Amino acid sequence: MESNPTDIFQRLRNGEMISSNDPQAYKMLDAAHATKELLVQMNNSVDPTEVRSFLSQITGREIDESVTVFTPLYINYGKNTHIGKNVFINFDCTLLDLGGITIEDNVLIAPKVSILSEGHPIAAADRQSLVPGRVHIKKNVWIGANASILPGVTIGVNAIVAAGAVVTKDVPDNTIVGGVPAKIIKSIEDK
Repeated sequence: MESNPTDIFQRLRNGEMISSNDPQAYKMLDAAHATKELLVQMNNSVDPTEVRSFLSQITGREIDESVTVFTPLYINYGKNTHIGKNVFINFDCTLLDLGGITIEDNVLIAPKVSILSEGHPIAAADRQSLVPGRVHIKKNVWIGANASILPGVTIGVNAIVAAGAVVTKDVPDNTIVGGVPAKIIKSIEDK
């Protein structure tokens, strides 16, 4: 019998650190290989309807027909990714979603964006462990090219993340952030 009967994916969604010697760790690799099989097919399709169909299979939930994905797109698990309506994901983006990623409606994601809901501890003795942190991207966000969104971050409604930014902390609604690490550049005043 396993020492922790709670499913590893539930523990990840709950924010629990997963040790590299966890008896259920193999399930993460098995799931990643299953996702990779679907990704290969999705990333070789030129039909937008087919791409959405594969993405629906990967995430385990229907992807709305208003969603546009320019492949390639890379996802390590998929079942912890939620994508709203009228979302645009440009070429060569990466979603590491074991900790959970929510992308609300009307979000624009530029090329080479990385959204990472998992990382590793600072302590060298624990470095092989996995630390999840849910990422939440709220409505009307625009994420610029080559930006990285790190675990545990929420990006507020109408916010803009500048190209190349590394977002390590929550971004307030109606602000523009940029830099490494990202800092508030200015507020957005709608006219």
